[in-house]
Amino acid sequence: MKRQPQNPAPRDADERRAVRPVTVYPVETLPMPDMAGYFAAREELTVVDELTVPPRDAACFHVPAGHFFRILSVEGPQVGDLNLWNAHDLKEHFFSGKTRALHGTHVSTGDQLWSNLPYLRPLATITHDTLDWYGWDEDGGGVHDVIGTRCDPYTNAILGEEEYHHCCHSNLIRALAAEEGLSYAEAEPHVHDVLNVFMCTGFTKDTQQYFMKGSPVRPGDYLEFFAEIDLLGALSTCPGGDCSSGHSSDAATCHPLKVEILRPLAGPPKGWQPAKVSPYSGRHHSGDGV
Repeated sequence: MKRQPQNPAPRDADERRAVRPVTVYPVETLPMPDMAGYFAAREELTVVDELTVPPRDAACFHVPAGHFFRILSVEGPQVGDLNLWNAHDLKEHFFSGKTRALHGTHVSTGDQLWSNLPYLRPLATITHDTLDWYGWDEDGGGVHDVIGTRCDPYTNAILGEEEYHHCCHSNLIRALAAEEGLSYAEAEPHVHDVLNVFMCTGFTKDTQQYFMKGSPVRPGDYLEFFAEIDLLGALSTCPGGDCSSGHSSDAATCHPLKVEILRPLAGPPKGWQPAKVSPYSGRHHSGDGV
């Protein structure tokens, strides 16, 4: 429960609340992806690799720049937690906070997944979403959020829950460690806030708390991306299954998810080049030099 206010409202409280909001990051000058080029490129795709992520587990995959990849529901409603890294430098990874600030709390076709500072470039562009029809429901819920961080055993511990080792955080650590030949301690700092693929979430209207509800995903649905640079990805099949009741336990019914890597037969869109890092000078002060 939220704590009740301890101070009386001032006489001009209504006036203060009536101030009009301003978009923090106006996107009119944001470089826009060539969606017509992506749509043309995806008309003829061939699968060059695929993997199936078992329930309550995670696996890594590689996507060359200029290729597409899909996350597919294959057996039943299931949420996936996605991490992305620069395949050549784990220090550069998906930045959910900036993606949220630029595109909103939930992402779909045309939105891009941005990397962390100081790189700040699009890692991937969403090119198809079979759940784009969902929009916003009466609870304020939407699909594919960049709000939640990922279920983890540390939060469980402070909430008094029993230790559970198949939270998405732990799943992603094990997958990255196995892929990169790292210890769990070495891999853990590279695991970051996720894109919650297929998850239906929002904020409660009374307390503005993060909520989840049963995912609308069904077998055959998929979320498709175009890789803007060479990518290393890791996908965890959330132990919450469709996240209709809980997570971080073996109670929910869980299903596998499939990942497909696809090459456009005609090549990447005409004129496309791998994304470049931020043009900011990096000086961080008003004087000359670095």
